[in-house]
Amino acid sequence: MENQVLTPHVYWAQRHHELYLRVELSDVQVKAGRRDVRRVSALGTRWDPRPLFPESQQRVNGIQDTNPAISITENVLHFKAQGHGAKGDNVYEFHLEFLDLVKPEPVYKLTQRQVNITVQKKESQWWERLTKQEKRPLFLAPDFDRWLDESDAEMELRAKEEEQLNKLRLESQGSPETLTSLKKGYLFMYNLVQFLGFSWIFVNMTVRFFILGKGKYTSFYDTFHTVADMMYFCQMLAAVESINAAIGVTKTPVVPSLFQLLGRNFILFIIFGTMEEMQNKAVVFFVFYIWSTVEIFRYPFYMLSCIDMDWKVLTWLRYTVWIPLYPMGCLAEAVSVIQSIPVFNETGRFSFTLPYPVKIKVRFSFFLQIYLILLFLGLYINFRYLYKQRRRRFGQKKKKIH
Repeated sequence: MENQVLTPHVYWAQRHHELYLRVELSDVQVKAGRRDVRRVSALGTRWDPRPLFPESQQRVNGIQDTNPAISITENVLHFKAQGHGAKGDNVYEFHLEFLDLVKPEPVYKLTQRQVNITVQKKESQWWERLTKQEKRPLFLAPDFDRWLDESDAEMELRAKEEEQLNKLRLESQGSPETLTSLKKGYLFMYNLVQFLGFSWIFVNMTVRFFILGKGKYTSFYDTFHTVADMMYFCQMLAAVESINAAIGVTKTPVVPSLFQLLGRNFILFIIFGTMEEMQNKAVVFFVFYIWSTVEIFRYPFYMLSCIDMDWKVLTWLRYTVWIPLYPMGCLAEAVSVIQSIPVFNETGRFSFTLPYPVKIKVRFSFFLQIYLILLFLGLYINFRYLYKQRRRRFGQKKKKIH
């Protein structure tokens, strides 16, 4: 009776790439073996007394004097452990030769009721049985809690692969927090660049005005040649605002943003940019100065909003300074258009003749007159939008006071 080998009940299941074994053995106490290696220290060579496996989940390969002792040699799983099984508290052991090749590094985990062993297959494939011998050992049975047939296992495998792909896709796209941070960083940099550009224009024009004065051939009359390049850059870059509004990056309505973009660029590129006669007129100074004055308050407000900062003075200026400046800017733009009409009529630039049989000459000044109407329509749309914004920003506080 002393030499009788006790075998525990073992239940198994598989997936394409690994095997699961559940050994029905409870109260298995971990007893770690010692390292059969030598350590060299300042005191000389000595045996290392530390446990080889300090945790309950370990990788084992041919370890002796451990409990449980689990290893794989020559494709055979060897198990030996002391615990409470069908024959009470005793030492139980078994050996299983696998049907096909496996990796010699089993992983096990102890629970109060059982020992769970995971073995990796060398090749991902479905086995028709667990052991090399066709006849199933008496102590071995299917683990119906984890059992899947081949088709179900393939579906599970595909689901895991899709889950991993989705996870990788989300990681490549970035988490919502990351996307929000990138969006704020992008908007912050855009507003910072625009603020620096318009600030340069504003400071340049202000300094030249006070240094050179208001005489002929001074600051009023050489504004275009001094700051036009920077104004071109800022106004072309402003197209990003309309794009952001159109694709939902910002909550700004598309129509007011587009009206301002097209209106300013028409004045800058068509009225001033194509006609040298207009570039030396004083109206250029007023148009550029009003535009830059509005923007040196608007862009820093948006810039601070990207980092969740609210400077009350700047907020008030952003929602107030446009009240006098927008009508003044619209008036200055209208003056520039009116002054350009005789120039376009004289030069005939952008004018054209309709084909035969009509043969009517259409002057560009006709479109400029239509533009004057659209100019004040755009002022009304922007004024109405900004007034709603201001009321929404400051109107609630007034209601609370009353």
